[in-house]
Amino acid sequence: MNLGAFSISLAVKDINVSKSFYENLGFSVFAGSLEHNYLIMKNGNALVGLFQGMFENNILTFNPGWDENAQTLDQFTDVRDIQKHLKSKNITLQTEADETTSGPASFVVLDPDGNAILVDQHV
Repeated sequence: MNLGAFSISLAVKDINVSKSFYENLGFSVFAGSLEHNYLIMKNGNALVGLFQGMFENNILTFNPGWDENAQTLDQFTDVRDIQKHLKSKNITLQTEADETTSGPASFVVLDPDGNAILVDQHV
């Protein structure tokens, strides 16, 4: 089962300060908008999302159907199939994708330590 592109979504206090910090680490702006209080920063295959005022805690994010350049993959495991697999393992979901639909959808699960994992399909 391939979960797609991986990134960490950070809840930041000051997006401009965080942007500068990650630029100093060699990241550059890949996507997003300062005026909308979020940026996706990229360094090679590493992706870091900076989000100001959107959520309280950091989130591990997977994007089925995308590679690390946000390009659509020809073949990928649909978010609903991933969700069904987790449910079959008795993993509790915080939010669920509607399994009667197709295309973009997402769900959230917490790991054993309470870290949020967002599986967010855009295609």
